[in-house]
Amino acid sequence: MIIKHFEVSHSLMRKDDPTWKFALGASPITEGKFVRLATEDGVEAYGYASATAHMGAIPSALEGQLEYLKPRVVGKSCGDIESILIALDRAMRGAPQAKAGIDCALHDLLAKKLGVPLYQLFGGKVRDRVPILRILAIKSPAEMAVQAQKLIDKGYNYLKIKVHGEVSEDVARVAAIRKQVGPDAHLTIDANQAYAPKDAIAALTRMADYNIDLAEQPVSADDFEGLKLVTRTVPIAIEADEAAGSLQEIYRLVAERAVDAVSLKIPKLGGLRNTIAAARICEAGGVKYRLGAAVGSRLLSAHALHLACALRDVDYACELGEFDRLLDDSFEGIEIKDGYLHLPEGPGSGVRWKKSA
Repeated sequence: MIIKHFEVSHSLMRKDDPTWKFALGASPITEGKFVRLATEDGVEAYGYASATAHMGAIPSALEGQLEYLKPRVVGKSCGDIESILIALDRAMRGAPQAKAGIDCALHDLLAKKLGVPLYQLFGGKVRDRVPILRILAIKSPAEMAVQAQKLIDKGYNYLKIKVHGEVSEDVARVAAIRKQVGPDAHLTIDANQAYAPKDAIAALTRMADYNIDLAEQPVSADDFEGLKLVTRTVPIAIEADEAAGSLQEIYRLVAERAVDAVSLKIPKLGGLRNTIAAARICEAGGVKYRLGAAVGSRLLSAHALHLACALRDVDYACELGEFDRLLDDSFEGIEIKDGYLHLPEGPGSGVRWKKSA
């Protein structure tokens, strides 16, 4: 089956809280691009390319990258995923978010052609659902405690607390949230590189008293030695995110045991193929991993969900539910129930374009 059509359309989703922010910035909207592929006999599939500035992509650049890569896809067989992705890598260095949108659309297209759920392309499922970790944006300690309780009341049991590098204030945020939600909720921390190593050690040592499961990217992505120092010093598991932007970076993190875990993100790694490779690197080195924040359409979350249900060592909550705080999604077909996302039925990703969108 030959790919005849490659179309790009814009996705703009408003945040239900326009003041939502984290350590690297704030925006009232989330943007991306939808990639639509269709074959000569009418089978069509979609991928989501995230326009995330702190990961290296803005909408205008992303659209240009997709248009540049388009000729390497059109006219090819939908089953030749590997050769197409090799051609993309040869044609353009980098551009992981554009490549991720194409990669996801290619996998979705092949699964639909075969009439199987997407997870079958990854070796089949090992679970039917994953628990969802929801993010708490930076606000005052009292405001964050209120937001945490709202999520607990909706059935979530895993929360990620955004912090911004002010040690005492960040510890106060953690303390207020733990007091509010009680001892049974799972709490994690995400500093988005906000701390110097010694400040990270000071903050996380104090936060450990509040039973924190893991801390994500406490120091700069460029400070490899600082990251190792924090990992070896604090009692909380340390997870790489911004420092895990490529297979090469993940290999080094694992080989030198610089972290305890890695957050795998499909847009950042360039698609499903590379995310699977990253997971295998972690498995070989005994480093934990999970699927990190998929911020955007339900389409992106669906692709990540199928992968999370096919990877054997995903053993912690994944961040695949942030669509729940976004408006104007063009896709439907998955919803969070009691803090979990369940695999949808049907071929491909299981989500569909809204008729009224």
